[in-house]
Amino acid sequence: MKPGIHPAYGPVVFRDKAADFAFLTRSTATGDRTVEWEDGRTYPVIDVEISSQSHPFHTGTARVLDTAGRVERFQRRYGSKP
Repeated sequence: MKPGIHPAYGPVVFRDKAADFAFLTRSTATGDRTVEWEDGRTYPVIDVEISSQSHPFHTGTARVLDTAGRVERFQRRYGSKP
């Protein structure tokens, strides 16, 4: 890689406050705040709105939408054109 044109790539903590969950990974994103991690080191932290611990798809609390009813309602309203 060419030096000087790529952003810094280093360890960052992503924290999901809704689920009280955090994980350490590597990223080019940086945060303004820092947090002390389990290993005793300080890392930049990025707060996220949703993660795999709070997303309905991953937690099994996803609602199933009635897509068949929506299609039928569309067909009744606009009809199928031959």
